[in-house]
Amino acid sequence: MTAQPKKKITVPFIEGLEDMDLEALDLAMETGAAKFAVCENNWPESWPYTPDCNGAIARSRTHLAVIYHVRGLDLRATAIEDNGNSWEDSCCEFFVSDPSDGTYYNFELTCAGSLLSSKRKSRDDSEMFSKDALKDVIRFSSLEKKPVEMKDGIAQGTVAMMIPVGMIGSDPANLPETGGGNFYKCGDLTAHPHFLSWNPVGTPKPDFHRPEFFGEIRF
Repeated sequence: MTAQPKKKITVPFIEGLEDMDLEALDLAMETGAAKFAVCENNWPESWPYTPDCNGAIARSRTHLAVIYHVRGLDLRATAIEDNGNSWEDSCCEFFVSDPSDGTYYNFELTCAGSLLSSKRKSRDDSEMFSKDALKDVIRFSSLEKKPVEMKDGIAQGTVAMMIPVGMIGSDPANLPETGGGNFYKCGDLTAHPHFLSWNPVGTPKPDFHRPEFFGEIRF
């Protein structure tokens, strides 16, 4: 893949995001957040399917909020407990760099609201957040939290997560001016496997754990 300029997004401030339900959050994000499209199909010859995935990001005084709206041909939710194999299901992901030490965090949210998250130096060098720690991440899904698998048809839904700023190595009162990050949509074991990103990923095969391909996030 030819190197491309990194995408940039500026995260707006919205008061009280962490106190909203999904309906209020969706409205607030629609009117005040920064929008992004997870539409880069970096490996079209091997994985041609591209579902629609659009989202938005904003911050409050204490949390970073990310919401995704997805529409596609299938639906899979089997990892119902946190820290399961989220990437195998219909999954939306947010990766963000830690400004304090150059590591990064991955937050992988399934269509049913299950979450996998860790702090990482690379794909193979990581420290998982405990299930108790993940309770601090506020999550919403327009689907019930139960197993589901739909292999053919139109499925659509909304998922959102509000991450305490402290969980990504930042002081809420003193956020860094810029950081790195990427937004992803995947479904390794769905009926139509797909691997999409916001900022292009220039690897021979799907690999989201590549901070060198993060875009720029401005706080």
